[in-house]
Amino acid sequence: MSDLVLTALRLGFLILLWILILSIITALRRDLSIGKKARTGQPTAREVRKNPDLAPEPVPAPKKTAHTLAIVEGPLAGTSLELAASPILLGRAQEATVVLEDDYASGRHARLFPQGSRWFIEDLGSTNGTYLGDSQLTRAQPVDVGQTIRIGKTVMELRP
Repeated sequence: MSDLVLTALRLGFLILLWILILSIITALRRDLSIGKKARTGQPTAREVRKNPDLAPEPVPAPKKTAHTLAIVEGPLAGTSLELAASPILLGRAQEATVVLEDDYASGRHARLFPQGSRWFIEDLGSTNGTYLGDSQLTRAQPVDVGQTIRIGKTVMELRP
């Protein structure tokens, strides 16, 4: 091969390398500029003034966590129990955590148990059912602070 051909090949290879480098740089610039256009997060105050629909929705207040089970109606009215990390068995049986002196309660009537930061109530196949608010339980349901639980004539609620 002559020196002229070898120099032309080297120059062609060098040009190809520069084209590759420039195409990589253009792709990177394009990706970065797309990221700026489609950015996420809170709109600026100026954008909100121009378009009020962009205003962020208000953040809901954090839910209060329950620390006490209070019995508000029934034979044990006025009684309260501090909630711990362990489940609470409700019923007439002596091994229950809260022994209900209620003729309409079963021996092992319901179970109140924590899961994460929430408390759930489930009926354990009782004869007369367990009610959360006005609805009878068919499966375990989350209990919010202040929501009533009714077993027979006994009404209780979770309090902060």
